[in-house]
Amino acid sequence: MKTPKAPKLRSVLTALALVAAPGAVVMGTAGEAAAVTKISHATATSMFSQVGITWSSSGGCSNRNVSTCTSFDQLNLATAQGAQTLKRASGCALNITGGTETGHASGTYSHWNGYKLDYSKTTCVGNYIKNTFTYIGVRGDGAQQWRSGSGNVYADEGNHWDVTYYNCGGC
Repeated sequence: MKTPKAPKLRSVLTALALVAAPGAVVMGTAGEAAAVTKISHATATSMFSQVGITWSSSGGCSNRNVSTCTSFDQLNLATAQGAQTLKRASGCALNITGGTETGHASGTYSHWNGYKLDYSKTTCVGNYIKNTFTYIGVRGDGAQQWRSGSGNVYADEGNHWDVTYYNCGGC
């Protein structure tokens, strides 16, 4: 006797993501191992505003195709949730200075692909990362790195924190 199949994980995650972030768009193929939910700039800024996260741009703009802008267009939902988790857990002021705009290094887990955010360096944020997460050594470009319990990686790039979100950080 066959047992009924459980609903596909992708369908369940998609439904949950759309409840958590109205206006979210699910990207990916049916055969993909892990579906990634992409959100709009407006959805991301709303999520950040809800918890008191600010953002700034050297160009005063949000155009994804201009390197001096700070854009959240095509940001992964888990990345935005990870920022919310960091803000709530640390209690620090958090200012995002880099999102999905062009001009960052390429790669699978890149800014352009929605996995990374850059944050302004503050004593509060630095102390929280260094005292809470595990130091994992120096990245190829010389940046010191710390890994959170959930696996996200925080790299000290000198004038800002470069964070790679593989998940929402325990949201």
